[in-house]
Amino acid sequence: MNRRDLLKLGALATLSTRVRAAIVQTDFSKLPPYGNGTLPSGIRSRHIANVNGMTVHVLEAGYETAGRPAVLLLHGFPELAYSWRKVMPALAASGYHVIAPDQRGYGRTLGWDDSYDADPDPFRILNMTRDAMALIYALGHRSVAMIVGHDAGAPVASWAALIRPDVFRSVTIMSSPFEGPPSLPFDTGNSAPPPPRAISDDELDAELAKLNPPRKYYQNYQRTRDANDDMLHAPQGLHAFFRAYYYCKSADYKGNNPHPLKARTAEEMAQIPTYYVMEKDKGMAATAAAFMPPADYIANCKWLTEPEVDVYAAEYGRTGFTGALQGYRVRRGSNPKSIGEMLTFSGRAIDVPSQFIAGKSDWGVYQTPGAVDKMRTTACTNMKGFHLVDGAGHWVQQEQPEQVSALLIQFLRDYANRR
Repeated sequence: MNRRDLLKLGALATLSTRVRAAIVQTDFSKLPPYGNGTLPSGIRSRHIANVNGMTVHVLEAGYETAGRPAVLLLHGFPELAYSWRKVMPALAASGYHVIAPDQRGYGRTLGWDDSYDADPDPFRILNMTRDAMALIYALGHRSVAMIVGHDAGAPVASWAALIRPDVFRSVTIMSSPFEGPPSLPFDTGNSAPPPPRAISDDELDAELAKLNPPRKYYQNYQRTRDANDDMLHAPQGLHAFFRAYYYCKSADYKGNNPHPLKARTAEEMAQIPTYYVMEKDKGMAATAAAFMPPADYIANCKWLTEPEVDVYAAEYGRTGFTGALQGYRVRRGSNPKSIGEMLTFSGRAIDVPSQFIAGKSDWGVYQTPGAVDKMRTTACTNMKGFHLVDGAGHWVQQEQPEQVSALLIQFLRDYANRR
């Protein structure tokens, strides 16, 4: 199947939410091979049934030899298992069974509802942790040498390592720092003052709206009913949307000069580019369109080629974005059930060996003021490294795969294999 046919398939798949839901649940057998010929040699694609109520699509490398220790890779938004394609061969060559699933709500994984009105509870963090455990058990592993999470995959990996250190024996957190569980009030029965309450996303949005020009926080936008249609039916087309969105958060966009912020106030947050702190009157499609790179850049971009962008456009054109966005609705302070679950682990930390990797040009590292310090001082008690990679922005494992592969492999050699 050529690129034109692949794009037609993606376009036809977006005609109806109901049609799209049927395809997500049942009709993957008629789809072209995953990756449309762009996967590196040695990576296979298959489905694993009976994984916490789902049939999970995975990419695997190093599967030929039984008994290898496992490495589990969890992607972020708006990404896929495909986002790990450039680091999987090196990990496999180092002796690991490398597993990268399309997470719940994404890609060719089946068994989730793509309706905004569906119950979002299956996307809560503890259930996503169960997804990870069920998958590795289904593949014959009782533990993994390392779990890696990037972006929206980072909290899943972090919580997995915190809750089940016997199963997830080390963790690499990428791009999104882990602050640890929320804290229960302590000693308040003896007149100790309650801890100060953090500003909520809704309160932050109200303050951002007062700026000139008015702004809004992207995670609040991602929770809205309109977010899916805005991106799925982007006027510029899905391919152009992904090209611009990936460009603006990469090191190639020279407007990215991230640095720590003093506080989570509107004035401080306004320093962040509009792909995170958006203009109030724009959706993400219009926001991304303003960052569209020139044709000569696109023709010469080596870390994300046009056929690779086609893969993202076709997969999201088929499934839509709603499933992928459900996590924004249930994993933040806006969801009491999620907070209640997390409070059960108040006072716990990640005690297994951990490291953090991000691009030096990634604003995601600093979008939550204070998160890096919490991760390095209290949330992780056994942190072995904090790495900001030159020449990379938010998509660090795609922009600089050789450097990321080297960091992952060295971490495994130095720490994960000693447990």
